Amino acid sequence: MDTDFINLTAENLADEHLCCIIRSKKFHPGIDAKRKWLSDRLKEGHVFRKLNAKATVFIEYAPLETAWVPITGDNYYYLYCLWVSGSYKGKGYGKSLMEYCLADAKEKRRSGVCMLGAEKQKAWLSDQAFAKRFGFEAVDTTADGYELLALSFDGSTPKFAPNVRNPRIESNELTIYYDLQCPYVYQKAESIKRYCETNGIPVSLIRVDTLQKAKELPCVFNNWAVFYKGDFKTVNLCDVAFLERMLKK
Repeated sequence: MDTDFINLTAENLADEHLCCIIRSKKFHPGIDAKRKWLSDRLKEGHVFRKLNAKATVFIEYAPLETAWVPITGDNYYYLYCLWVSGSYKGKGYGKSLMEYCLADAKEKRRSGVCMLGAEKQKAWLSDQAFAKRFGFEAVDTTADGYELLALSFDGSTPKFAPNVRNPRIESNELTIYYDLQCPYVYQKAESIKRYCETNGIPVSLIRVDTLQKAKELPCVFNNWAVFYKGDFKTVNLCDVAFLERMLKK
């Protein structure tokens, strides 16, 4: 089955399909932003492995030291996303992708692989029940129900950065931290900006554009984080309906 897959490289990045289910044949700013983001990350050991087809079947991971998440640990890989959708489910592709990541980590003499999870599965996070079948387990938790899942090869474990422990900010207005790692982020940020402008809602959209900013974020983060009235709300890419419910509280 490995012959069905391809890894993105500097040479093929401009031409390969990026997997997420955005059907537009026209220029899409989210996809363009993702390509630009990846072009720098690939130099840092970031891996994007996908089915060699126009399908949503891929895994994306990076050395934890250069992963844009507020997690600390020595010599780990961080798994951003493992996604298999539609008619491609149930064919063993997810298993093959996870096994590739774990084998790569062992070959590179990594201490293990970690990923963001939660006590209850949340949208926009990889399937943690699937990961646990490979031996991932919670090694750190936050007071608001998020978990750091890890599969350790040597007994060491990563942890959430200290700045994650008190997920509050001083500003009371709607505040969203985001990076451009996911093609959907660009359009979500733009739609929320338009909604807030139309309805007179103060909003701060803060782009996380350096590794240092990502490591110093005041909450868990995969590529998106929402605060309101100073409190952290979610890492989910929220829609207008979610915002309306949250703003009424």
